[in-house]
Amino acid sequence: MKSYTYLKTQMLGELLLVATSTHLVGIYFSNHKNGPKLPGVWKLDAKHPILRQADRELEEYLAGQRNSFSVPISYDGTDFQNEIWKQIARIPFGGTITYSELARKAGAPAAIRAAGTATGRNPLSIIVPCHRVVGKNGGMGGYAGGLDRKKSLLKIETSKENFRLEPATN
Repeated sequence: MKSYTYLKTQMLGELLLVATSTHLVGIYFSNHKNGPKLPGVWKLDAKHPILRQADRELEEYLAGQRNSFSVPISYDGTDFQNEIWKQIARIPFGGTITYSELARKAGAPAAIRAAGTATGRNPLSIIVPCHRVVGKNGGMGGYAGGLDRKKSLLKIETSKENFRLEPATN
């Protein structure tokens, strides 16, 4: 059984947070390109402990008071997607890498487009920081939550030069 709640933010709009009984499994923007449709079997539960922890940590991050996350996360994708997401979680706070570098780190240097597709299907936006993946020429590339949100997230991180992100764990 999955539980969900909404987090309203000024900077990013409304976020849908989704959890199992033990892990956060989704963070989606209101117009998320690959976001889920709410199935009737999910339970709206703003008091769910994992969702409350995620809510608090995301609010702190957006306020510039947090540079790493401790909420337990889990994602369920193909082996390739899981490897891409694992590599994305290792991108340092305030840093960026290109899609081609991401593909190389995932052990598939020729799979640049597939790395981009997997990045766009990341179910844990912000915590698994796919906003840190940019185009080869340094351009923004795409972002499932929209380029304005990607720019906002990068701005939060680059204005906090002394922070280092502890990689999220799966």
